[in-house]
Amino acid sequence: MPLHRLAAQLPWLGIALAVTLSAVGALAPPSSNCQRKCGDVDIPYPFGIGPDDSPDHCSLPGFNLTCMDGRPYLIDVEVLGISLQQGFARMRMDMSPYCYNTSTKEMNGQDGWKLNLRGTPYRFSETGNMFTVVGCRTLAYIADENDVGRYMSGCVSMCRRGDVRTLTDGSCSGMGCCQTAIPKGLQYYQVWFDEGFNTLEIYNTSRCSYAALVEASNFTFSKSYATSSAFYDTYSGQPPLIVDWAIGNETCDVAQKKTESYACISSNSQCFNSDNGKGYICNCTQGFQGNPYLVDGCKDVDECNNLEKYPCSVKGTCKNIRDGFECICPPHYPKGNAYNGTCEKDQSIPLKVTIPIGVFACVVVGLLLFLGLEWVKHKRRIIRQEYVRKMNECFQLNGGQLLMDMMKVEGNITFKLYNREEIELATNNFDKSSIIGEGGQGTVYIGHNLDMENNPVAIKICKGFDESRRTEFGKELLILSRVKHENIVQILGCSLQFEAPVLVYEYVPNRTLHYLIHTQDDASIRTLPIRLKIAAEIAAALAYLHSLSRPVFHGDVKSVNILLGHDLSARVSDFGCSMIRSADENVQVVKGTMGYLDPEYLLNFELTDKSDVYSFGVVLLELITRRTALSKTKESLVSVFTEAVKESKLRELIDREIASDENMDSLLHVAEIARQCLVMSGQQRPMMRQVAEELQRLAGPIPQGTRVFHGVITPLLSLGPSSNNASGDHTIEDSTGYYTLQKKASLSIEFAR
Repeated sequence: MPLHRLAAQLPWLGIALAVTLSAVGALAPPSSNCQRKCGDVDIPYPFGIGPDDSPDHCSLPGFNLTCMDGRPYLIDVEVLGISLQQGFARMRMDMSPYCYNTSTKEMNGQDGWKLNLRGTPYRFSETGNMFTVVGCRTLAYIADENDVGRYMSGCVSMCRRGDVRTLTDGSCSGMGCCQTAIPKGLQYYQVWFDEGFNTLEIYNTSRCSYAALVEASNFTFSKSYATSSAFYDTYSGQPPLIVDWAIGNETCDVAQKKTESYACISSNSQCFNSDNGKGYICNCTQGFQGNPYLVDGCKDVDECNNLEKYPCSVKGTCKNIRDGFECICPPHYPKGNAYNGTCEKDQSIPLKVTIPIGVFACVVVGLLLFLGLEWVKHKRRIIRQEYVRKMNECFQLNGGQLLMDMMKVEGNITFKLYNREEIELATNNFDKSSIIGEGGQGTVYIGHNLDMENNPVAIKICKGFDESRRTEFGKELLILSRVKHENIVQILGCSLQFEAPVLVYEYVPNRTLHYLIHTQDDASIRTLPIRLKIAAEIAAALAYLHSLSRPVFHGDVKSVNILLGHDLSARVSDFGCSMIRSADENVQVVKGTMGYLDPEYLLNFELTDKSDVYSFGVVLLELITRRTALSKTKESLVSVFTEAVKESKLRELIDREIASDENMDSLLHVAEIARQCLVMSGQQRPMMRQVAEELQRLAGPIPQGTRVFHGVITPLLSLGPSSNNASGDHTIEDSTGYYTLQKKASLSIEFAR
């Protein structure tokens, strides 16, 4: 394979480069006999055709290319173009295919796909390239060298249940196409596919998957890429990518002191540190253009020959000077400014002429001012009319009239409809300084002056709004306004005069459960009883939402969305923008947060009450372990918990602040509840009302005046401090037969991005 050979040879280029630079006493100018063009590609110095040790000195060490069949190559990688000013080169790289073989009934691919640029002046551009994966059921990885490498990433590309009709031209966000960025300074990469993802069941519609590091500006996804060989054929199996290059391994400050090896030798050049690793590049100073790596390479630009780019307002007044140009008024027009066209003759005008002209000018100016004022008033009226029309149009499209009619019929409703102007005034026209939170469903602002008492409120702009359900949204908001529970943030009203609905909630000033668990350092307000109380209140709130006649599924349960009151009471927030689930609703867009997502939801895109149960299970693990749902290395807390249970090391995972012997029975009980919430099969997870009842029992008596969930309770299976399962004799995979935990964790991480 060509890339194998290049990977083996390039490190020797680095050794040769270092030896050559150390031996060079001064940079010799290149010979005029050097070949400066290969086919249609210009080869400017410091690049050159031929070996480094050529007597003609056609290139700097490490920048030598070969010309074969009218095409330039770096060893056996074709070079498509070189930019001196921007310091990059375009090259062709082989694409990695992974296809189902109908004869052998197996997936066929090419292993060991890699490229090593270490020891050379080249680095893969992190701004110009994207790791691109195309296919309907594939997971591909990109990484640097095995064992000693520091970088690894991957990309999942899926088609919902193999249905390619959901693909969209130009969209590369995980549906048939996936892209991810690479880090700075990368000089080695290899590509391989996860064998657990294959096209066995969908080879009739999507037989092959492809992966490649591709020039981002040169790639636009087409639906045919995922269903045929069109992606491979478009680039003949070798899509272009961008490599940055730089001179040496020193900064400009250091290199400039070494005059014998400094590459910016033109007197009109300047040095720039590389943005992608060590080294520097050279450019001509302003007003000059050409090759800064040659003694006379930077030539003065004659701006007067390009009046479209460097115009003088007065024709014929441009004068070229070093580093720029001047616009000088002609001798017979000594007054004024040639840059803005005010050159005037030096002649005086008689007073009898200037007075009438002045009067006439004043009249004209006055008339123009009057007409201008009337025009401004007219434009303002038009803008105001358009503003009102747009508000009314949005109000009608969002079901506002239906909501008003329903509010009149029902009467006695505290839910309020706000005008657009009230919302804009309360948020200072949605000023960025008013933002107090951003989530998957919208942006939250703090608002003032919306009621007589000037109490602050939380104002949320919904995003990802379903256009097909606009007329139903008003009715659903009215239903949400009846959601009243002391552990749920109350919705106070809305404004339907924006393109997307704006919701108004009561303002909870304290911090979140995430802050309590992971940030604040006062252990006295993080005791086990307090944690159990918070867990019971969250569960009661979710159980209440699930028990409504039209159930409300939160869809993004996480510690950041749990606010805390003055008495550390839990307040569930960040719901309302999501639509209330109807009987035949199918969610088409992945919603949620990495680490909390229900893996079963990722398989069928259907949000259920058991999706909230799974996410709540992750919150329970946070409460008893004080670990985040995903570590800095993207390790899932669920995976860590599973391994601890398998290896009977659950006690070591529990937070030391509460891991006393007297607390252990309760902690193991909570761990058992979390385990059942995290079962992969949604049907085998408990109902939230069961979880709420069990946590209420563990938390102890509820203070008088506190409302809890009441309903018919079905006991949880195997719950209790004496359960063997709580001590580590089970795994979360026990209840699933169609996906391993590793694959589901991969799906959860990749889709949640």
